[in-house]
This record gives sequence, C-alpha cells and structure tokens, in this order.
Amino acid sequence: MKAVAYYNNLPIGDAKSLVDIEVDKPTPGPRDLLVQVQAVSVNPVDVKLRSGATPPAGQPRILGYDAVGVVEAVGAGVTLFKPGDEVFYAGAIDRPGTNAQYHVVDERVVGAKPRSLNAQQAAALPLTSLTAWELLFGKLGVPFGRMISDDAILIVNGAGGVGSILTQLARRLTGLTVIATASRPETIAWSKAMGAHHVIDHRRPLNEGLKEIGIPQVRYVAGLTATDKHQAAILEALAPHGALALIDDPQAFDIVPFKRKSLSVHWELMFTPTLYQTPDMVGQHKILMEVSALVDSGVLRSTLQEDYGPINAENLKRAHAAIESGRGIGKIVLSGF
Repeated sequence: MKAVAYYNNLPIGDAKSLVDIEVDKPTPGPRDLLVQVQAVSVNPVDVKLRSGATPPAGQPRILGYDAVGVVEAVGAGVTLFKPGDEVFYAGAIDRPGTNAQYHVVDERVVGAKPRSLNAQQAAALPLTSLTAWELLFGKLGVPFGRMISDDAILIVNGAGGVGSILTQLARRLTGLTVIATASRPETIAWSKAMGAHHVIDHRRPLNEGLKEIGIPQVRYVAGLTATDKHQAAILEALAPHGALALIDDPQAFDIVPFKRKSLSVHWELMFTPTLYQTPDMVGQHKILMEVSALVDSGVLRSTLQEDYGPINAENLKRAHAAIESGRGIGKIVLSGF
C-alpha cells in the first residue's frame, strides 16, 4: 500500500524530509479496526515528531493521527464497529500513523463519522476535539451544559486547531464568557466566527487586554501556545481558586507562584490513554460519538480551513511548512491517494 514516511530528522525544505513509500498492508489486532483511509489532517505533533523523533536506523516512520475512513475488517474482540462503518479518530502516538492507504486503530478511540460532513470536513476534528473536550470538561472541570455562569475562560491562540474547537465547546456547551486571543485581522475574524465573545491581542500583555474589555480576571485559562511567555500575565489574570490547563511544551514553567492564589495547573495530552492503556480509554470513543452527534445537530462545525489535495509527500511537506510558519488558521486536510 502507499504511505508517506520519514527516515531522518530533516528540515521540511529537504527533498527527503518526507517521502512516498510502499509498505505491507497492516493486520488488525484483537481490538483493532482496519480502516481504508479517505482523509487526514495535519497537526503540530506531526511536525514535532518529524523534527525530533528519530526512527530506528533504516526504518521508515509513518506520521498522521487524524483520519476519516471506512472500516474494512475488524479484530476478533471488536464490539463497537463493523466492516462498512464510516469512522473518524485521532489514533495513537506509539503506533504507525494515518498517512497511509490502510491503518489499524484501537476501536476504543474511534467514533462514528458525522453524517452531515464529508471526509475532508470530518478529518479536521478528532485530535483537536478530544484535546479541547478533555481540557475543558476533564482537566478544568467546567460543568457540561450549565448555561448560566458568571465565570470566563481565556483561550490563548483561539484561531489554532485546538483553539477553534475549544471556543465552540465553551461558547455552545457552557455558560462561560469566552475570550480568545488573536493578532491578525483574519485570525480575529476566525475566532469571532468560532464563537468568542471577545478577542484580545496576544502580542500585548494578556492582562492589559483583559482590563480593556472590562474582565480583569478569569476563572479559567487554556494555554495552547507560548504559555511560558505569558506566564506572568496568566498568573495576574487568574482569579483566586482558578485553573490553568496547558497543552504546549514550555522549556520551563514554574508553578510555585501559583500557590498564593490556590490555583491549579493541569497538563492535557490526548495520547495519554493509548500510551498507557488506561482503564478509561473508551472515554475517547464516547467523546467522539458525542462530538459527531453535536456536529450533526448543528451545535458544532468543522474547523477545516484548507484542503491541500491528495495524501502524498509533496502535499504533506506543504502542510508541515504551513504549521511551522506559526500562521495557521483552523485545520489543513488532505484526502485520497
């Protein structure tokens, strides 16, 4: 089968940074689905791994975590899906990725594809939806569906992949006032379209922007990027007994100053359940089923921004370069081979 992989950590401008290859079609394990891949999206984790995770000498590593496809075969222990089902999912970081014609994935982290979306639109959603859902309702403990609240959430980088869906979840499924950060006209417009009540400029101190909109303190902060750069402003912006949840990788982050306000700090990584085979792993199946239903009922929308065409090395290089630029909006998707 066709796939796209890398052998060495090379700059994305290098012709060999990602290459088209042929590999054997995988075989599903007992709890696995064998999925014929229709569309994928590209995430910052793909860029991080290509840049820093070296495959065994001479062995290709296939990236890609978001996928939409059709179940072709199932393992002996599968109970949630059957051949012919349309599915979407974000996979596992410790298994071969979705940039391939066929892919195997544990059924416990798979959801039914939203019926109202095409494959490209649906491929934009799984990884970011899982991350945003776990961050908002799990780590921060915001009550699901409680539509009356005096509290607010600050989402740092509202126009990114996670920020786009987190803004929608917070606006449509909670009573929080949603404040996103953005700095360009197009990212400000996108954040507002996703549902942000207010947008402030993250090129300036965040606490200054909050004061200007008349909300000097918030109960929750989602640190999606540059959390270390914004640490002092986040500390000032959080109300006593507030909470910060972050997903990025700051080189250093000192939480000791957060003690005086009794603030809680949480890390969110949606790959943790599959990495450690946690007992609650099937929770990701349940989240994706809920997201699918919310999309089909019109509560949530796809965050697809650009379709880069077929899944091949050349188009994936373009997508990686776009993510490395730091100027992305929403999600980049590829489809077909």
